[in-house]
Amino acid sequence: MASTVSDRPGYGQLLRTPGAWTFLLPGFAARQPFAMLTMGIVLLVQHTTGSYGSAGAVAAVSGVSMALFAPQSGRLADRFGQRAVLLPGVLLHSVSVGALTALALADAPLWALFAAAVPTGASIPQIGPMVRARWAALLGGTPGQPASPLMSTAAAFESVTDEFTFVIGPVLTTALCTGVHPAAGLLAEAGLTLLGGVLFAARRSTQPVPRSAAVEETEPHRSALSVPGVRVLAVTFLGIGAVFGGMQVSLTAFAEETGHPGVNGVLYGIFAAGNMLAGIACGAIAWKSGPRRRLIVGYLALTLTASGLWAVHSVPLLAGLGLLVGLCIAPALISGYTLVEALVPASARTEAFTWLTGAVALGQAAAVTVAGQLADAHGSSFGFMVPTAGTALALATLLTLRSRLVPRASGRTVARGIGHREPVTVD
Repeated sequence: MASTVSDRPGYGQLLRTPGAWTFLLPGFAARQPFAMLTMGIVLLVQHTTGSYGSAGAVAAVSGVSMALFAPQSGRLADRFGQRAVLLPGVLLHSVSVGALTALALADAPLWALFAAAVPTGASIPQIGPMVRARWAALLGGTPGQPASPLMSTAAAFESVTDEFTFVIGPVLTTALCTGVHPAAGLLAEAGLTLLGGVLFAARRSTQPVPRSAAVEETEPHRSALSVPGVRVLAVTFLGIGAVFGGMQVSLTAFAEETGHPGVNGVLYGIFAAGNMLAGIACGAIAWKSGPRRRLIVGYLALTLTASGLWAVHSVPLLAGLGLLVGLCIAPALISGYTLVEALVPASARTEAFTWLTGAVALGQAAAVTVAGQLADAHGSSFGFMVPTAGTALALATLLTLRSRLVPRASGRTVARGIGHREPVTVD
């Protein structure tokens, strides 16, 4: 239930947080390339090989590589600081993208493109999780005091920013690849990554304090994934990734089946608009119910709406149902990210956020592959079953293991040996 008091926390109050703008603007520029990479790879490789299958495979290798290596990047950022990880990371990424581009233009064999796609994906800078960790550092409660109610607003703000990025990025990449040169999208992605990453890393005053070497010597180093709740959230976010991936492929197949391929962009835009609108609304409300309950309710709604996609056969109905699916995604994402603050100590939050971001990417890569095969063999209706199955399995896991999304009663967090802290209300 939402609060209606006039002094509820909102975006205006959030953006007046001291130091926020020093990392928000460079953070937005630095995360923009994240939404450009996949489209840039697909357009360039398809141009040089003439095969969408090869282009999709190279992009999938990059996405899986990112999902596997992102948590390690987050773990290093927690240990040594974001700047220490980000600067060499953006340099490696720029070089890797340049190598992939050169190989594609030189008509290199597919295995060489796969080899170049691995470091390209592995070195994608995790700006979104780093920004979320900075918000948590600014708004998180001190020992004995709960976190600011603006934490949920910050999670909503970041969800909207992510979605806005994925609206702009593919459009910009497509315009560059079709209007300038097939390699222009990837080269722009590499340049923006380098420039935005360096500017973001320069904002040292707002980065979370790295875990001290003294604490590291006295307490064993444990991954954020050792927290049971993070594992549950990772499975939950895999299901959300299945929605993104399944919708991308199945909407394209549906548009082609109906004889109106141009409607694909409209349908996906409506789906993305629903996600953005729900994110904006969630951040403007001070919720009385805790994030765990909101996550369960939101995920149940997401599963129910996604389960009807396969049965829709008209453009207007699919547009309406796609809007509803998009409206259900943001509450689930925001609640999951908000739970991280309660479950994970500050010294492990960047890693925790990257596990969730990686889970979405992994679920999306798997869904694109499976939905594509089903759509090719049986039509778009079977492709739409991928979001249904993904969310249903994740919901079953969430309901079965929901007790793990509550901090331990003693207030003592298990990850990395962090000591006593006041429990945060999550239900």
